[in-house]
Amino acid sequence: MILPIYAYGQPVLRKKAASIDAEYPQLKALIDNMFETMYDSNGIGLAAPQIGVSIRLFIVDGSEIENIKPKKFKEVFINPIIEDEFGTEWEFEEGCLSIPDVRAHVKRKGELTIRYFDQNWNEHVKTFNGMAARIIQHEYDHLEGILFTDRIGPLKRNMLKRRMDGITQGRVNVDYKMKFPKK
Repeated sequence: MILPIYAYGQPVLRKKAASIDAEYPQLKALIDNMFETMYDSNGIGLAAPQIGVSIRLFIVDGSEIENIKPKKFKEVFINPIIEDEFGTEWEFEEGCLSIPDVRAHVKRKGELTIRYFDQNWNEHVKTFNGMAARIIQHEYDHLEGILFTDRIGPLKRNMLKRRMDGITQGRVNVDYKMKFPKK
C-alpha cells in the first residue's frame, strides 16, 4: 500500500524516533509498504517518520545509482546506531521526499560504521562509504529529528525559506501522495 509522505512542517519530522522490538505490530507489512511508497515517489531512502510513524526504522535502495558500493545496496535498518563517522568530508547536493523541489549541498563524512537489525532481527555491524554512507546518514538524521536543510548554512536556508514555507502550506507540485500540516 502506498502511504502519503509527511511534508516539511509536520511535527513528526522533528521528533526523535523511538526504538522498537521484534514484537512491533505489522512490521513486515510496514516495511513492504515503505518500499512500495519509496519506489512510487522515486526515492532511494525512506525513514518511518516520513510516513508519520516515529520509530527507528529506515529503508534504502541505491542499487540503481551508478558506481555505488555495495552494488546491490538495498537494506532495512531497524534501531540503527551510527558508531563512527570518519574519512574526508565531502559536499554533495541532497534532496528529500518530505521537502520536494528543494535541493542543497550538504557536507558529510565519507565513511561510517553502523550497528542495526535487519527485517529478520539479525544484528549487523557494517562499514559503508561514498554514496551508500551519505544515503544512510540522510535517513538516520530523520530518526534524530534532523532534516538535510538543518545541515546547510543560514544564508542558504534563509534563501530557501519561502519555498519551504510553501511546502508547509501545501503549495508544491508532486506526483506522489503527501500529507501536509493542518492549517
